[in-house]
Amino acid sequence: MATASDTNRRAFHGWLDLSISYKGACVMLHALRKEGLGNRIQIVRDGAEALDYIFRRGEFAQRDANGHPRIILLDLKLPKVDGLEVLRQIKADASARTIPVVVLTTSKEESDMVRSYQLGANSYLQKPVDFSAFMKMVKEIGFYWLMVNQPLAETVAAAHR
Repeated sequence: MATASDTNRRAFHGWLDLSISYKGACVMLHALRKEGLGNRIQIVRDGAEALDYIFRRGEFAQRDANGHPRIILLDLKLPKVDGLEVLRQIKADASARTIPVVVLTTSKEESDMVRSYQLGANSYLQKPVDFSAFMKMVKEIGFYWLMVNQPLAETVAAAHR
């Protein structure tokens, strides 16, 4: 079984927008990099930018078409386009629907959790208030989704579209 200290690490290419301060995003990046899980991370400011990144539009139009994120950490409370709409569009698109989406939010609303799963979220986690618990959760998310989970290979996914 792989451990967080394995030297043969998988590349992480994803985006994070946790609707937290820039400082909070930097702290999270530091924690992921400390565990060797954050060598390729894309942070977006809002839901519209997230969709542009995923679908290679606007400033991301030249992004590598074969470089889909390995995981998406998605907050529901995003500016411009809310997280549920971002999730809906990702899971409605044949080229993006196999990307694991982990909803990581402060929402305690059962309806948000139900709707997230109905739209295809792979996991729904409530952000802990305690900073050390939050950092532990981020580390465990990265470890599971990037080291333990077996992602669907792009060639297999493309064959089933």
